[in-house]
Amino acid sequence: MFAAAGPAEAQTPAASPLRKPRIVIAQGQPQAPVQQGQTFEEEIIPQRYANNGDVDAFIDDMVARFDFDPAVLHDLFSRVSYSATAVKLVTPAPTPAVKNWRAYQGRFLDAVRINAGVKFWRNNQATLQRAYEQFGVPPEVIVGIIGVETIYGRYMGNFRVLDALTTLTFDYPNTPNRAEREATFRKNLADFLVWTRDSQVDPTSVLGSYTGAIGIPQFLPSSIVQYAVDYDGDGSIDLRTSQADAIGSVANYLKQNGWETGRPVVWNIATDVGSLGIAQAAANGQPEPHWSLEQLLRAGMLMNEPSLDTAAEAGTPVTVVDLPSPGLPTQYVLGLKNFYVLTRYNRSFFYALAVYQLGQRIKSQLAATSDLNSNGVGASAPAPAPGVAPAPAMQ
Repeated sequence: MFAAAGPAEAQTPAASPLRKPRIVIAQGQPQAPVQQGQTFEEEIIPQRYANNGDVDAFIDDMVARFDFDPAVLHDLFSRVSYSATAVKLVTPAPTPAVKNWRAYQGRFLDAVRINAGVKFWRNNQATLQRAYEQFGVPPEVIVGIIGVETIYGRYMGNFRVLDALTTLTFDYPNTPNRAEREATFRKNLADFLVWTRDSQVDPTSVLGSYTGAIGIPQFLPSSIVQYAVDYDGDGSIDLRTSQADAIGSVANYLKQNGWETGRPVVWNIATDVGSLGIAQAAANGQPEPHWSLEQLLRAGMLMNEPSLDTAAEAGTPVTVVDLPSPGLPTQYVLGLKNFYVLTRYNRSFFYALAVYQLGQRIKSQLAATSDLNSNGVGASAPAPAPGVAPAPAMQ
């Protein structure tokens, strides 16, 4: 019934369809030049894209589709620098790294992120509650994403987004998925130019990650255009300095990608040999739920969810999430639709589960200090539906 396969590979989700921006982007002052725990002295080559045939064709397309002034774009691209650092960072290692869930989990479920998350939640409880009521996304999920992405705005990237996107559009390294990745970055470069023009933002002033992700939630330009919201009501969207805008935008992104209010993210399975063997055979790396719970139960899998009504949930689609660590038995959980939605933010099983578990840890710490009510949410926020699975214990 089941064929074994490897775990899901991390990748950037597909860009959203282009549509005319409806937003104003206000950029704050850049952070210190630190990149998520590492410091890079960026290597650049100035004027690589002046008098470049591929860039000239792109400019012609932007003029035809979006009524740009060609002279303005030619001048802009003459000032763009090739980022050798961005190319190095997206180039796969010659030998693929061994997947290590324990190391990944330890990196993102650390005291720094948990303590910062507690502070972020306390400072933004009313906004998180409002987002929960409007979009149905629990505060711990939003807090988990922002904590994993930037430690609540601490590390947002120090690359010029225009340089990074231009480099990865026209000089992506020679990898098997090069054409697909160049198309994704070309789409984001087009969206970036349109919304900076329409928002009257200098495109050379915007800083972000080496792939062009921007702000507290690390939205790519195409996601900003489609999902970003003005959640503090000041008339503009500022993902670099407005925590409210970041919260509302993350909640909107998840809701628009199919978040199911009140439903679990994962279910835990039993750790007997038979259940683990079934999980191993059914783990095929596909993030979208495609097995029914009934299929796995009929094969002999046992669950470690005392409150789960297996008869009522028999038809629920799930995916088997495998979590390998060198030298240790592979761990498994079942991911539901909401787990899949988290992989739409970043197509990685490790990422999605780390986001979920970080949010649960922060929520538990708040509950222990009486900052949450008996239902585990803000004092006036709606209670979660019963049966939402807790985070698996950290080993």
